[in-house]
Amino acid sequence: MNTTSALFYVFSAVLLFAAFRVITARSPVYAVLYLVLAFFSASCVWILLQAEFLAISLVLVYVGAVMVLFLFVVMMLDINIDTLREGFWKHFPIAAFVGVVIALEMAAVLLGGFRLSDAPVTDAASFKLGNTKLLGIEIYTRYLYPLQIAAVLLLVAIIAAIALTLRHRKDSKAISPALQVRVKKADRIRIVKMKTAGDLAASIPGAPPAPTGEAP
Repeated sequence: MNTTSALFYVFSAVLLFAAFRVITARSPVYAVLYLVLAFFSASCVWILLQAEFLAISLVLVYVGAVMVLFLFVVMMLDINIDTLREGFWKHFPIAAFVGVVIALEMAAVLLGGFRLSDAPVTDAASFKLGNTKLLGIEIYTRYLYPLQIAAVLLLVAIIAAIALTLRHRKDSKAISPALQVRVKKADRIRIVKMKTAGDLAASIPGAPPAPTGEAP
């Protein structure tokens, strides 16, 4: 066993342990921290497999942004974990059955990739391009339609999340842009003719004349 194989087994063991602790930790904060550790271990495994772009993307996107956001949300909401654990063992058999079905489906899909005899032969020109450029070529040529479908699904998920969390508050100060566009001058300004100080003084009997503002 060489150094690369030893590091692969070490990072894989840490990844499995961290993933197991994510679903067994009592505190949601610890669960998020273990998930961060799992992502770091997965990125190290990808680096050993010479997939540097995926490893850096995992660290920057998920660990640097998504997981930090999850951690802040969990710490601010102060979730009562005892309430969430109610009925855990009641639904455990169904959850275990679904988990086994998903594991079998993933095994049926991924086992074909472990056949070394069917592995494609990479030419020397591919090594000069780099895995980042090769990944971009594969995504935007062979897997263009699945990429577009995934983008549409994400857009629908974003719109659905906004629609579900939207609440119309009575004390909201928001103004409709359509009403702002259709506004007219008469709706905002009203010209009123008022009497001057001289006119008011002349209308009062016995009142002294209003000063004209000229020096004596």
